[in-house]
Amino acid sequence: MADQKNYTGGCHCGEVRFEATADISNVISCNCSICQKRGALWVFVTPEHFALRAGSDELRDYQFGKKSIHHLFCPHCGVGAFSRGSTPQGSEMVAINVRCLDDLDIASLKLTAFDGRSL
Repeated sequence: MADQKNYTGGCHCGEVRFEATADISNVISCNCSICQKRGALWVFVTPEHFALRAGSDELRDYQFGKKSIHHLFCPHCGVGAFSRGSTPQGSEMVAINVRCLDDLDIASLKLTAFDGRSL
């Protein structure tokens, strides 16, 4: 992917911090129940392009439905900066909430709607 760049991000209180290499030229806006309520906007990377730098022992896990995605969040501030799961083909992936990336202009992003509600 030609548009891959290095990013840092984390939760609101700073307990959870990560680094990622991602292409954010196309961000997913999902309408499933949890994404809609959280206001999350997603970009997906493979685990080798994601490094959790702080807070691994602090993270809490929330799962629902098919329980195929681990919606991880900081127990101190409640922010879900990323999730872990598998692609439909079975490969591991990390979903990064781009709203939690540092110094990013959300208004400049191209959003693609995804009908997660229908899954």
